[in-house]
Amino acid sequence: MPPAALAVLGIMLGVIGLLILLMIFNYGQIWFQAYWSKAAVTFLELLGMTLRKVNARTIVQARIMATQAGLGKNIPPSRLEAHFLAGGDVPRVIRALIAAHRAGIDLDYDRACAIDLAGRDVLDAVQTSVNPKVIDCPDVASGKSTLSAVARNGVELRIRARVTVRTNLQQLIGGATEETIIARVGEGIITSIGSAPTHFEVMEHPDTISKAVLERGLDAQTAFQIVSIDIADIEVGENIGARLQADQAEADTRVARAKAEERRAVAIAREQEMKAATAENRARVLQAEASVPKSIGEALRAGRMQSQAAAGRA
Repeated sequence: MPPAALAVLGIMLGVIGLLILLMIFNYGQIWFQAYWSKAAVTFLELLGMTLRKVNARTIVQARIMATQAGLGKNIPPSRLEAHFLAGGDVPRVIRALIAAHRAGIDLDYDRACAIDLAGRDVLDAVQTSVNPKVIDCPDVASGKSTLSAVARNGVELRIRARVTVRTNLQQLIGGATEETIIARVGEGIITSIGSAPTHFEVMEHPDTISKAVLERGLDAQTAFQIVSIDIADIEVGENIGARLQADQAEADTRVARAKAEERRAVAIAREQEMKAATAENRARVLQAEASVPKSIGEALRAGRMQSQAAAGRA
């Protein structure tokens, strides 16, 4: 072989060796970690991740977690890369899958990725499904500490309830959030108390209210399943019915007074009209009386009537 060819071959081998050394330097630790964890990846796969601007360490660690949990066969590196490139949180999805697998919850990788890409915290959803959480009704953040409801006898009750919910993974995508649960439970409590004959019945058996609300199926089309609704506190408020009756009585009194004043004004006006009519008739009488002598004088001059003296001589 000519010396020039040997030189070119030597340069090529040197470049290849340098590339191999660079790959071992950059990916050796990750490769060994994956190899000894039985989640082996090739150097070409690691290089491809770098070229595609994928964090190779994140993908390898996620694959190691999945493999150690017995999920690695169903989740190849390419699917992890696809979720990473879509903007998903790969480690959190894997931790959620591991938690669901340990708890016996039916959650596959595709659904977990869809939940994550939808903006929901998939790990928190799985944890809430395993360990139900309690939410206050009404929400403390709203500035209200109790719900106000009025029984049929008009007495106000101030109630604070606690709702225990677990995540419904099947409806997590597109399902309503905690705010909807709180609003529906509050509406159900107010409606149930409003249909109670007296507040004494509610105070005596508060569990009937929670059972009635729970039977309404308030968790339909939401991301949660209601486990229980518990009445935490009940306080007796104002007697709104009596206050409304008093307000109505006062309003009726004001209306009666207004109508009486109206009738009085009409009577006064009628009296003034009668006085004016009397004065007018009196004036007409006086006018008629004043015209009598004039009429008599004209009759005498015309000879239509005689005076008393002339009648005596005749």
